[in-house]
This record gives sequence, structure tokens and C-alpha cells, in this order.
Amino acid sequence: MSIPPVIRTEGLTRTYDAGRNAVHALRQVNLTIERGEMVAVMGASGSGKSTMMNILGCLDTPTAGTYWLDGERVDGLDRDARADIRNRKIGFVFQGFNLLSRTSAIDNVELPLLYDHSGRHLDTQALAAAALARVGLSDRADHHPSELSGGQQQRVAIARALVTEPALILADEPTGNLDSRTSVEVMALFQELNEQGVTIVLVTHEPDIARYAGRIVEMRDGRILRDEPVSNRHDARADLRALGTAVEEAAV
Repeated sequence: MSIPPVIRTEGLTRTYDAGRNAVHALRQVNLTIERGEMVAVMGASGSGKSTMMNILGCLDTPTAGTYWLDGERVDGLDRDARADIRNRKIGFVFQGFNLLSRTSAIDNVELPLLYDHSGRHLDTQALAAAALARVGLSDRADHHPSELSGGQQQRVAIARALVTEPALILADEPTGNLDSRTSVEVMALFQELNEQGVTIVLVTHEPDIARYAGRIVEMRDGRILRDEPVSNRHDARADLRALGTAVEEAAV
């Protein structure tokens, strides 16, 4: 039996009523993302990329078309069913980190497990600790977000997305609040996770960030304008080494 793609959409359409006018946010979008891919979704404001992410993340439903997530058809599901599949199969990473400010790193990471009532996860603290170790933050488990740098906060957010072992990581402008070097560090972590088999879809408006993905999907006016592999994919770890060398040379 063949393994289904993580994402498959056919004729995905989303129309919003705006008074007498209809806003066509998505128009007949066909998209397939296989397990283990790292895909960047790009597009100007109003291109449809945010609507696409909301539907892929089971936060919204299409007006027409079909959507399969990890082999399960999810278009047409009611809110509770979408919440269930979202909790089981998707990990989210946001531009603003979305961490609870009065809660430790390990408790922030543990949170998605506490919403899972399936009984699959018994030792939630151990799973949260393992996810923090996976992003290199074992020594920051008891720190609150205010005690962490922006890059460390985003790592905690990535650990939170990973803790349920989802089929898909959806990252919405994950480097938008970070400086250039920290952005490369976060992309190095994403590339490392992708090498381990994690499927990642990230929305970004930055071409330099998109080149760390293996494939770019560019949207315009609710349609896919371009969908192609990255011909010269950047290696974030190599870029970090080059940045370190440049800093050392500047200090001489």
C-alpha cells in the first residue's frame, strides 16, 4: 500500500462574501506535498497564501474543492472534527512565538499534549523534555519566555510544535521577528528536522528564507503562479559558519 502525501488538494477554492461583492481568496488550487518535503509558500499581501495556510491548518474550510491531510479527507468536517485532526496531525509555529508568558519553557511545550484526550501520551513532561532536547534547549526547561532570547523562544515554539509527533509542521513567517543571524539559526534547525523526516510548510515573504526550503510555491491572486524545486538550495549551517568567519575576521 502506497504512503499518501501529507497534503493533497484538488480544486481548492475559498470565496468570502463582502457585501455585494465576492472576494476570491483561492481559485482552483491543486497542491501535493509529499512526506519529508520542506516547502516555502510565498506571495504578496492578498495573494492567498494566508488563506491557504488557514485551510491547510484546518482553521478554515474551503468553499469548494477537496483537501486530504495525511490520507484523511478534511474538507467539510465540522469544527470539532477539524480541531481533533488539527491537534493530532499539525504542529504550528508562529511569527510571534505565542508562548504563555508566565509559564516555563517545558510547560509551554507540554501544552498540546494536555489537550489530547486520546490517552496516547502518558508521561507528558518526559515527552516535553525530549522535544526541548531535540531543539537544543534542555538547559532552559525551567526558564520563562522573558528569560529567553527571541531565537530561544522560537525554539521553544518549535519544540511545542514537535511534541505531538505531527504529520506536518506549519510555520507562518517563523523568522519575521528575528534578526538576520537568528533567522539563519532557526532555518538551520528546520533543515535539520527536515533531514530527520519532518514535513515542513513555511510561509515567508523573504526570498532569502525561502531558499532554505527544497521547493517554492509562489501564489498570486489566489492561484499558484509557480511551483518548482529550489535550484540552489542554501545550507543554513554553512551560512552560519560563514557568518562566524566574517565576525572573526572583522574583529582582527
